[in-house]
Amino acid sequence: MCTEEPALRVKLFKSDREFETAAEETVLDGALRAGLTMPHRCLGGNCGECRARLLEGEVSYRNGRPLGLADAETADGLVLLCQAHARSDLVLETFEPGMAGALQVKRLPSRVERIERLSHDVMGLYLRLPPAESFDFKPGQYLDVLLPKGRRRSFSIASPPHDARPLELHVRRAPGGEFSEQVFVEDMRGAVLHLEGPLGSSIYRETASGEVPPMLLIGGGTGIAPLKSILRHVLENGLPRRMTLYWGVRTERDLYAHAFLEEAARHDARLRYVPVLSEPSAAWEGRRGLVHEAVLADIDRLADHEIYVSGPPQMIDAVRRELTRRGVPESAMSFDSFDYAPDSAARQRMRADTRS
Repeated sequence: MCTEEPALRVKLFKSDREFETAAEETVLDGALRAGLTMPHRCLGGNCGECRARLLEGEVSYRNGRPLGLADAETADGLVLLCQAHARSDLVLETFEPGMAGALQVKRLPSRVERIERLSHDVMGLYLRLPPAESFDFKPGQYLDVLLPKGRRRSFSIASPPHDARPLELHVRRAPGGEFSEQVFVEDMRGAVLHLEGPLGSSIYRETASGEVPPMLLIGGGTGIAPLKSILRHVLENGLPRRMTLYWGVRTERDLYAHAFLEEAARHDARLRYVPVLSEPSAAWEGRRGLVHEAVLADIDRLADHEIYVSGPPQMIDAVRRELTRRGVPESAMSFDSFDYAPDSAARQRMRADTRS
């Protein structure tokens, strides 16, 4: 006769919050099922948003250590809750969204002001927020578009905080994707979308007077969106920062922000822009290959830079691995992984009240 395994108890350090998790579910699913609002994004172990420090107990990963955890982070006791399964009762130290700048996470309605086709598979979505509502965010953060039945899709904010009405999102078409197909097929102008944000800790870091290391921005695909927010914030606010931006895509037609970036670099000496194509046509005269390989070939003193990386998980993993090998400290790197977040049962059951 089979007996059901007892639930394991998870306590959050310096908090009265605790919940139970079953062995067959991830710790994050257990927290969401209990109605707790825990930081998370991709649910694939790549973005690192659900980091927590394991103070007591033991966890395991069904598919090996996630890509979103570096060796130094594992040694420091960090775990990714979206992949971790409890093997005993746990005590966790979590990192709440407020740590990204103490900004209030809100749920707001927005209206689609306009849609612009940026490329064959990327749409620009421009959202108008209620005029009486404030929406404060940091360059590099993202928001969730809330869908029916508790589902949600995450998109980085491409506009900077000082010019965020409308909010600019870049939506890549995913075959069969519930939301992206709607954006490409339907006329959504005037439609009302419900948003939750700001979210994410991969943000532009303000520097103290005199401490202005050069910035290295590395983007892949629609990972250019949060980097566009960051570079516009720097350029348009007259901040004394030098930036080098590498943007990797497959072919010429994928360079949907190329004209804007070329123009910005041409008119402002603080920005250097290098597009890199992995599958260019014979006519392409620019850089070829993988974007991280171009960076490694060009930049000698990587450890002197403040580094922001945004794109698909394979690129994130390659950049993290190579930069760590070259002595770049984790504190100098910021990663934003653009992985597809499946709708787990727990995520669909997330409560509808406003986060704070």
